[in-house]
Amino acid sequence: MNIQESLFSMQDSGYRDFHSRLMPTVDKNTVIGVRVPELRKFAKSIYGTPEAEAFLQKLPHTYYEENNLHAFLIEMNKDYDKTLCLLEAFLPYIDNWATCDMLTPKCFKKNLPDIKAIEWMNSSHSYTVRFGIEMLMKFFLDDKFDPKYLDMVASVRSEHYYVKMMIAWYFATALSKQYDEAIKIFTNKKLPVWEHNKAIQKATESLRITPEQKYFLKKLKIK
Repeated sequence: MNIQESLFSMQDSGYRDFHSRLMPTVDKNTVIGVRVPELRKFAKSIYGTPEAEAFLQKLPHTYYEENNLHAFLIEMNKDYDKTLCLLEAFLPYIDNWATCDMLTPKCFKKNLPDIKAIEWMNSSHSYTVRFGIEMLMKFFLDDKFDPKYLDMVASVRSEHYYVKMMIAWYFATALSKQYDEAIKIFTNKKLPVWEHNKAIQKATESLRITPEQKYFLKKLKIK
């Protein structure tokens, strides 16, 4: 089985044109045009095969969908240590927000230590930083929450648009889940102005924020 040929056999040119417009950092010539449900189905069909194992060792890939397939294969791995090894090899090659956000290893729900997420968040590679903040958002805003994480994310400084957007997304989510602690970041103005205002914008668009909270947040916007 040739994985690249299999991906091209699922090509949808119209979808390719549409999806490419959503990813300005990705060269359109590297996008095949495979719909995500089909790609996930294909990943499940080859997971655990010698071809899939060999594919995971071949970096960098040529095509956007190859990276997404790589992410989906990592997601399905149930062994935490192996998942970490695969991630450490793959994260430096992520070059867009979509591939980054598709990647949420299932084994992290119970096993991810905060130190790994913080380590990724402090990386010099922008999409690894985005991934680290996203892991803190997905796994450390509920029963594993600690206010220290808010300060750690607030201390991140980046001019990369997709890192700034993730910071805003993180704090909008934090406001919906841990409002009493998260609001202190805004009243104390710990975020750069753009991230501060974008997080407030996203929070006030959320159905999980009460009208009273939205009213107060809008008053905190920095002009």
